[in-house]
Amino acid sequence: MSKIKESLTRTPSQFGHSYPRDLVSFIFERWEDEAFVARLCCGESGEFQLPDRGILEQVISTCYQASLLREEERPVMFRLIIRDSYLFAAHEGPPTGMHRLIFSRTRPFNEYELHRLAPAADFYRTLIGIFVEPAQGAQIWGLLHSGTRWMHAVYGGRKTSPPMPLSLVVYVTGPGQISVCIGDNIIASLNGGQINCPTLDVFNSKWLNTSLGALNTETWALHQAARARTDRVWAELDPQLGSSIGQQAIRRIISVIRNSNHGGLLVYLPAEMAEEIQEDNPYLTIKYQFLEYDSRQRFLSLTLRIMNTLAEIYGDPDSPGKQVGWQEYVNSKNENIALLDEAIFDVAHFIAALSAVDGAVVITKRQELLGFGGVISGDLDSVGMVAHALDTEGEQSEPVLSEGVGTRHRAAYRLCQRLHQAIAIVISQDESVQIVKWHNGMVTYWDQVPTGVPGF
Repeated sequence: MSKIKESLTRTPSQFGHSYPRDLVSFIFERWEDEAFVARLCCGESGEFQLPDRGILEQVISTCYQASLLREEERPVMFRLIIRDSYLFAAHEGPPTGMHRLIFSRTRPFNEYELHRLAPAADFYRTLIGIFVEPAQGAQIWGLLHSGTRWMHAVYGGRKTSPPMPLSLVVYVTGPGQISVCIGDNIIASLNGGQINCPTLDVFNSKWLNTSLGALNTETWALHQAARARTDRVWAELDPQLGSSIGQQAIRRIISVIRNSNHGGLLVYLPAEMAEEIQEDNPYLTIKYQFLEYDSRQRFLSLTLRIMNTLAEIYGDPDSPGKQVGWQEYVNSKNENIALLDEAIFDVAHFIAALSAVDGAVVITKRQELLGFGGVISGDLDSVGMVAHALDTEGEQSEPVLSEGVGTRHRAAYRLCQRLHQAIAIVISQDESVQIVKWHNGMVTYWDQVPTGVPGF
């Protein structure tokens, strides 16, 4: 097995028998990789240092023990942050800041106190704040209300969240399920007795953005045509805005399917195959096809309307060359933008719901919805060996036998082996996500774990 793969996944038996101690050892081992640390801390590693090993072991061990407890038959879930309370502003709060609430006296940091606090510290809205006291170790100082906008980076959405400070954050999402982060970036997670360092977000890859670039190219051309027809001053748009909107919608589709716990398969095909794939063909059969009306292209039309509306509302005769893009979109308070944004994600939820029917949801790369219940032909050659990509661009990979995966995965492998321009996204019932494509002469898959947080 490659050294890269060894650094991404370890089983605790390689370290010893204590899971929390294994996780801490893994974190300190990863911390020796300067490139990893620089990327994790956004180049600000000099401003952040890991806590003392003994303190970190105390924190992780206590969180692990708390995760094994139950709260009225519900699993204990919470987030905590190691950061002194005085480092948070006293008068801020969600949705644009953190709301600090300090207890009148500190509370002991142990699994029973975490168990009692967890119901009040709602996982999706609040963190438990702790600080390290040299003589007594970790202590609980209070609660930090973050709001829910932080989840948009995972589920897709245009709302921005206040960045998590460069501090150690621990997620507990179920029995023995722990993730350790620096700010918003994960270092490692423990899940099912296995320690992992998450893969990078595949949506940041050049190959995926290039493969799904048809929507951006078409909407950009249509936007330029609309701009030429108007007699008003429009702001210049970032040429990648359409791509960013499409990417967020795909994230939302994936997250809705993951949370449904029934799994699903999305197949993206070149736009020029739309007619061929709806007739008799050797690749797949779509049981429920949609007619070629404008409604099939709703995603494209909504994206174009967002682009045109944004350019219009930010148009300034005194600054005709002003460029606007994703940040202006997410920060816009304009009612029309808000309605269009809601419509985009209603479409995403609708597409996700179609995956509940057996078979693939079939979409073109210009986000044209062709139908659902797609059955990939069993006559396509089987795939015995696939490549598991170890980085976002698939420059490093390892060969893997395809025997240990389910029917959806094997069907996706067969299709991508025959149709080299196809992209398949396979969501399993256990919420794992694979993105599959023909790459470097082989069927290749990427594990897409947006947060790296198990169970969430």
